[in-house]
Order: sequence, then C-alpha cells, then structure tokens
Amino acid sequence: LIGCMGGGSNLGGLIIPFVRDKLQGKNPDIEIIGVEARACPSVNKGEYRWDYGDSAKKAPILKMYTLGHNFIPSPIHSGGLRYHGMAPIISILSRKKIISSVMHHQTEVIASGLMFTKTEGILPAPEAAHAIKEAVDQALLAKENNEKKNIVFCLSGHGFFDLLAYKEYMIGNLVDYELPYEEIQKALTAPDMPNIDETRF
Repeated sequence: LIGCMGGGSNLGGLIIPFVRDKLQGKNPDIEIIGVEARACPSVNKGEYRWDYGDSAKKAPILKMYTLGHNFIPSPIHSGGLRYHGMAPIISILSRKKIISSVMHHQTEVIASGLMFTKTEGILPAPEAAHAIKEAVDQALLAKENNEKKNIVFCLSGHGFFDLLAYKEYMIGNLVDYELPYEEIQKALTAPDMPNIDETRF
C-alpha cells in the first residue's frame, strides 16, 4: 500500500483499514509505504516530539514527527505535502516500524505523473504523483527480483490546477529542493518549541 504523506490524512485514509489485520497477524506481510517530498520530510528527517499543530500556536500540542512549527517549506508544487508535522497516528505507526517512509524529488515525481498521464489518460496532482513514483519503483524492483506483487497506490487528486508544474518540468525549469539539516535544526531548537515533561502524565 503506497500513499503520499504531508500531514497524514491521505495515507491514513488508505491504510488504516488494513493496519488492524497487520497488527493482529491476519495479513502480517502487507507493506505500507508513505511517500514524502524531499523538501518537507517530517518523518524522514524530523524529530518525534511534542509540537504545535500550526505556526500561530493556536492548534493543540501533539506528539508527532515534526520539522518545527516555525519551519517554512520550499516553494515546491506539491502544496499538500508542505506541512511541518505528521498526524499522531501516522507518526506512531512510523515510530513502531509498522509503516515505512521514503522521499522523492519533485522532478522525478512530476516525470512519473507525466508518464502516468500518457499511459492511463489521467493527469495526477503532484501530491498523488509521489505515490505513483514509488509504485513504479516498487514494480520495477519486483520485476528485477522476479517477484509477483499486488501494488496499491492512492491516486488522491487530479492535476488540472497544477498544469504549471508539468509545464515547468517539460520546458526544463523545474528544480529540486533538498531540505538542509541546518534549517531543520534551526526550527527544532526555536525557543518557543513546547517542552513537555512526560513523567508528569
């Protein structure tokens, strides 16, 4: 099962019905993969800690993988994946290795979305194209290893409002963003990050 993940709702909607079977041993071999944008990888590069759900600090404080509520993401085309934190349920499933996560650059993601458009006649949103990119990678890996696999990915939205991303890719103007470690540490060490004493729970 493969889905893009920014805040976690898209991936959660796809996988949660299957998590129980995995945990209870009814379908232990099911593999769940969340796909993040390399420009905003809260699970892959963030910290599992308490943080605010928004930069205004009005939302509840939650324990999650986070890049820090003051984090400002790069201007990538996958706007839905530019959230600083991951939903608590997805975070704990990641923490306990029940699901895994990968990251992809937007150029390879848009290339996969374009290939999907040409082969299937459906223009995917850049967010959904993250899942397509990983599904293609998994299919090629299975082929290389001579394995038979059922691969399910979530095509969560169309790309008719994202034509600029595809145009930028096709004319060679689309660039990749890799989130520097220094920016992550700056956001995570900000003085207004919550300091929760869990021993008092």
